[in-house]
Amino acid sequence: MSIHPTAVIHPTAELASGVEVHPFSIVEANVVLGEGTVIGPHCVVGAGSVLGKGNRTFSGAQLGVLPQDLKHKKGAFGKTCIGDGNVFREFVTISSSTDYGDGDENKVTKIGNNCLFMACSHVGHDCVLGNGVIMANSAALAGHVTVQDKASIGGLTGVHQFCTVGRMSFLGAMSRVGQDALPYMIIAGQPTVCHGPNVVGLERSGMSKEAIGRIRKMYKLLYRSHLNTTQAMEAIEAQVEDSEERRVILDFVRQSSRGIL
Repeated sequence: MSIHPTAVIHPTAELASGVEVHPFSIVEANVVLGEGTVIGPHCVVGAGSVLGKGNRTFSGAQLGVLPQDLKHKKGAFGKTCIGDGNVFREFVTISSSTDYGDGDENKVTKIGNNCLFMACSHVGHDCVLGNGVIMANSAALAGHVTVQDKASIGGLTGVHQFCTVGRMSFLGAMSRVGQDALPYMIIAGQPTVCHGPNVVGLERSGMSKEAIGRIRKMYKLLYRSHLNTTQAMEAIEAQVEDSEERRVILDFVRQSSRGIL
């Protein structure tokens, strides 16, 4: 363990072996830092935050700090749970959940494993992010956003509260996302629309040509067939063989509360 003399560590914080805290950083009350986590200079880890193993913050990052939510109860602290192997670059901000005063343990800002948050990106209160998520510079999530595994969010993109960003989707830079972004797709432009499967990302992830072909077919049925959503869903069930990607897309559309882009 390596703690710089200028760092401020609350006595109730729990630091595992191999943790480093660099100059002028603050670790608040009841924080847990997992083995090998490195807190860079001038960072803040907010009260009650739990970080897993091998996380790294760079200068100015603030994790689990009080939410920017006017409903947050004064003097209360939310929860922030962060997995393993995440990288938080310069001036990233991660808000804790909002404490509404009812003691609900399920209210938490949650981040999975092996995510990359580039400089100045922001995750709002009560967001839930999966594994392998990438947020480019100055991308921002409002409160209660869900981002599924391996989604990529381009620079300066904003995602509206309560939206869901589907797995392995790609949100182009400077997009304004006000509805749910379908898994496996490229979402971009002004206005923001679906431009088809994220083929490069899918290939890089090791997805087979057959699976990508099924995703292409589902895209055409949803967006190019002149069918309404209900009719397109029925056509997918009839024309696309059962597979993980078919189940992912059908479940996503059925569960969408804001509608899909």
